[in-house]
Amino acid sequence: MASDLEAANALKLQGNKAFAQHIWPTAIDFYNQAIEKYDKEPSFFCNRAQAQIKVEAFGFAIADATTALELDPNYVKAYWRRAIANTAILHYKAALKDFKAVVKREPNNQNAKLKLAECERLVRRIEFEKAIEISDPPSAFEGLDIDAIKVEDDYDGVRIGNEMTQDFIDDMIQRFKDGKKIHRKYVFQIIKAVKEIVYNEPTMVEIGVDTGKKLTVCGDTHGQYFDLLNIFHMNGAPSDTHAYLFNGDFVDRGSWSCEIALLLYAYKWLRPNGLFLNRGNHETDDMNKVYGFEGECKAKYNERVFKVFSESFSALPLATLIGEKYLVLHGGLFSDDKITLNDIRKLNRHNQRQPGQQGLMMEMLWTDPQTQPGRSPSKRGVGLQFGPDITKRFCENNGLEAIIRSHEVRMEGYEVEHDGRCITVFSAPKYCDSTENKGAYINIGPELKLEYQVFDAVPHPDIKPMAYAQNSILSMM
Repeated sequence: MASDLEAANALKLQGNKAFAQHIWPTAIDFYNQAIEKYDKEPSFFCNRAQAQIKVEAFGFAIADATTALELDPNYVKAYWRRAIANTAILHYKAALKDFKAVVKREPNNQNAKLKLAECERLVRRIEFEKAIEISDPPSAFEGLDIDAIKVEDDYDGVRIGNEMTQDFIDDMIQRFKDGKKIHRKYVFQIIKAVKEIVYNEPTMVEIGVDTGKKLTVCGDTHGQYFDLLNIFHMNGAPSDTHAYLFNGDFVDRGSWSCEIALLLYAYKWLRPNGLFLNRGNHETDDMNKVYGFEGECKAKYNERVFKVFSESFSALPLATLIGEKYLVLHGGLFSDDKITLNDIRKLNRHNQRQPGQQGLMMEMLWTDPQTQPGRSPSKRGVGLQFGPDITKRFCENNGLEAIIRSHEVRMEGYEVEHDGRCITVFSAPKYCDSTENKGAYINIGPELKLEYQVFDAVPHPDIKPMAYAQNSILSMM
């Protein structure tokens, strides 16, 4: 027994070293091995919980912290980490109990007192918002007279009339690089135009790749504007012969979410059939209120900008079918084997602006693959996980070669799983400035073969991720 504990502690130290290097999956692997050797030491579970938080496996983190507390009911770090994980998935009441447990055991911990007070404020705010919620709110564009907004004479950017131009986009790209904004009139124009375009697209857009053309599929970009520009620099900007599909999570976490959303929207307005946008789980109000996009819109423009963005996000398609071979959607597959492409086609996304906690839309935005067969509760605490057998049946039943999804960091930028039928692509390298991952995108030509391109992060101005987040609790993650 003593030798097992000694070996387990050595593995824990290896995990701690990998954690310090921001190589989270390796750290988790070492903690797994330590627990296999000796499963009565609470720090092994508590350390793994922290690494799970870093890879956004919040459900697993909650389970690990709970196990640590079963082994040691006074383990303050475990209460703290469970509170952070519950906060991340918006379970504020559960988090509140754990912050209270921390303060009870450490009454002089000022940071814990601040987090407890903030958590109490969040609980009150949510209860208030529920109390005043309108079941069918009016459009955020109602009463917004864009034509009446005057662009001042001293505005030094390119101007647009009723159509988007490449000159405007080129100027906007440079303005954003220089830390400038575009005029709020143009912000409203861009969002309104794109909301109308995407609203009229089907829930599952169906496209091919014609001879002489190319399609690039990108995963999460999460407000990392300078890395998005690097993709266009390396791979070419959207053009008549080069289309792009961005598979959700354009916003939140990174502190240039407005810039990314406006640039992608401007290209969508200019080339409605040359740039495609799938909705991600971060193109939703709950996430935007916590992870920075709402705060960023208010800081850079105003609250109305966030509200019209929110309405446009709810109009986005949920999936794209490429050449009848690849289904691209943000999260993954379903709790029911009977779901087909036709069910996605028939889904009326306009009846449900936000994905909620269950149903087809939630699963399309939130689920993740797992290595073992079958289905399991989600490591995130939201949605579910699906195994290789689930993917195989879905692809065979729907005549697909593979699904392409995003939603998760992959250390090499992409990963091919489930015997080649499940492909994850993630396009935010050095995610949140703290994960040592690469980014990737996928180029697809007329033959519909997948060509993976991997890239590193590029420098950006010294503005930290989550700079506009209104919930400072998550800064502890």
